[in-house]
Amino acid sequence: MKDQNTTARSKFLSLVLRHSPETIGLKLDEAGWARTDELLACLARSGRPTRLEELQRIVADNNKQRYSFSADGKRIRANQGHSIKVELGLEARRPPAVLYHGTATRFLDAIFHEGLNRQSRHHVHLSESQAVAAQVGSRHGKLAMLQVDAERMQGEGHVFYRSDNGVWLTDVVPARYLLKLAP
Repeated sequence: MKDQNTTARSKFLSLVLRHSPETIGLKLDEAGWARTDELLACLARSGRPTRLEELQRIVADNNKQRYSFSADGKRIRANQGHSIKVELGLEARRPPAVLYHGTATRFLDAIFHEGLNRQSRHHVHLSESQAVAAQVGSRHGKLAMLQVDAERMQGEGHVFYRSDNGVWLTDVVPARYLLKLAP
């Protein structure tokens, strides 16, 4: 079980690597990578000193696998979920026939009117697993589970990507591809 300090560090790392690296004076390259040594130095200067071993543990133990190190360990980045401009270099892939999206019931009217939109992120996030989608959706209120006809979407020209941690990404999911599943 993660301690509160590790959880807080992971959440802060998410803020820095996905949304606002400038918070600690960090620079990301165009693909969202930061030099590991620079990240550690910026964390220390911002009053959040972190040892390399702690950072490695946060990356390895994150249940959503939000972060990745480069093969040589000299760079780190968030796998997806950015609200800042980055090019993750993901290649288009054929999705499974069905994907899932968990959300809160209070958003259903808007979703079935406008579809699933990426909001401030680069992509809509979808899951192969109802359990994972439920975990994500339940953070926002009373859970509503949506099934996405990904096979039909792709057949009609929509493009899908799969991030390093298994999250399926697409630009938008029009409402006609959605089905609300019974609770």
